[in-house]
Formats: sequence, C-alpha cells, structure tokens
Amino acid sequence: MKRIAILAGMVLLLVCGCAQKGLERRAAVLGRHVPDVERLERSKGFLTEEYYAMLEEMVGLPDYAPVLHEWEFWFVAADGSPVAACAGKVDSLVKLDDAHAEAVMLVQPADSDYVAERHKLLMEKVEGKWLLADYDDTREACARYLESRRREQVERDAIGEYLVKEIGKHYLQGEVCIPVIRIVSEEEVSEAESRVWGDFWVDWYKVAGDTLKTVSGGNHSGCMTLRRQGDAVSVAGFEQTVDGAGNEPSARRIFGNHFDIYQAIHSNDDSRQQARKAAIRAYRDSHDLAVKFFQDYGWPAEPVDE
Repeated sequence: MKRIAILAGMVLLLVCGCAQKGLERRAAVLGRHVPDVERLERSKGFLTEEYYAMLEEMVGLPDYAPVLHEWEFWFVAADGSPVAACAGKVDSLVKLDDAHAEAVMLVQPADSDYVAERHKLLMEKVEGKWLLADYDDTREACARYLESRRREQVERDAIGEYLVKEIGKHYLQGEVCIPVIRIVSEEEVSEAESRVWGDFWVDWYKVAGDTLKTVSGGNHSGCMTLRRQGDAVSVAGFEQTVDGAGNEPSARRIFGNHFDIYQAIHSNDDSRQQARKAAIRAYRDSHDLAVKFFQDYGWPAEPVDE
C-alpha cells in the first residue's frame, strides 16, 4: 500500500508539473499578444471579452494619445527603446485558483546594457481556455479613466444641448447648429452639482453641398451650473460674460482664479479653429453629413479634415 501511495504521489507531481509547464507556455504566448494600437484586433482571441472591449474603447477615443496611457508601453523599455527579439519569458507563475493565474514576465530591452524589466500578467480561464485578463494592473486604471471620460461626455452633451436650444434660439438660424465647447475648469460642488467654466461658442450653418456656410454665431463664455440626477445631467444655471466694455471685468469676476487660463484659451484663435473643426467632424460623423469644408462669410472655405 505504501508503494502504491508513493507511485500515486509521483504521478500527481508529474501531472501538476505538466500542468504548470503548460500554463507557463500559455503565459508566454499571451505575453506576445499584449495589445497595442497596431495589434489590438489581432490580439482579440487572446483577451477576455471585457478586457478587449475596454482597451478597444481606449484606442477609439477621438483624442487618443498613446503617450498618455501607460499600457501602450508594455514590452517597451523605460527609455522608450524597442525590446529585443523574443524579449519576453516567464520568470514565475502562480495559479491563484481554478480560473486565475498570475505570471511575472521578464522583458529584455534591445539594448543589452539595460536589465530585463518585470511585468505582471493576469490570466483567466474562459470556457476552458486561458486568456489575458490584465497586465501590470492597468485594467483598473483604464476603467477609472473611461468612467471619467463617459461622465465628461454626458456633461458636454448637456452643455451642448443647452447652447443649441437656449442660446442658439436667439440667433438667425440656419439648418445646423454646432456648439464649440472648450472647458477651462470644473469644480464639484456636491455629488449632484458641479460648476463648469468654459469658452463656449454657438455657430449656425446652412449646408451647401460639401460645405457648411456660416449663418450666425458668437461667443458665450462663462460658468455653467450642472445638476446630476441619476445618469442624467442638465444645465441648471449659466452666468456668462457681457459684451462691450464690461467684457473683461465680467470675465475676471466669473472666472476668478481661472481667468488667466481662460484668457489664454479664449485669445488663441488657432486653438479655437481646431476645436471648431473637431466639433464639426463629430457632428458630421454622428449625423451622416457629407461635409468636407466650412466657410465664414468673406473668408475662403476651410477643410474640416486635416
């Protein structure tokens, strides 16, 4: 009986050892499919659905800039240089439970003067297959960032709707009204209320073929009070700068400590034009318009895409 028990133990150790080696090999495969902008689509079959969807949303942001997102530098050396060929290998692997395992990957920069870096890879078993579920604990940080972006978009939608309906109605109207929103600062007053200072513009256009021709518009800088009820956000109040000689004094009073930032944004025409083009592109794409240019009266047409 003792001999049988010893043999059974040896078989169990052999099986466990094979399973461990199998997991290590799978971790090495997943490490080669850590997604970036170019490889995200090709990596789809190696990521959990939730993780893939989150990373895809990150890449799809209109102002996406890789340098802002730490996970874009996976498998890139600290100084930004490329890694060596066959750079990643499994340094250690621990099975956390039946459906989760964590591997530490060694990543060697192409420059051999740099030591290998350690990165943490989380694996999750989905329908019998081990997939990539997180890398360097970036999933939580990305999720927080996306939640912040979604919240900001809801607020911008509320501001845009207010500018069109409440401010735009006082202008000579065309076919299309597109607001331009440049946030200067935001302050949370309570869980249900916040204040947003911004350089806001309202522009009405008529559609002439592939060109939006300006009909009317103007600036309405100031501070908006936003109210949140559940997932809905609405503008509860708007204090805006006055025209004429009282413009700067009113701007100083309304923007307070944010005045210098506001002035820098408000006085930058190039920045305003870029923001205007971005607003037109977003409107065009969401409303399926065949627009390539916009044109102010007396000025040459400007391309929307650059």
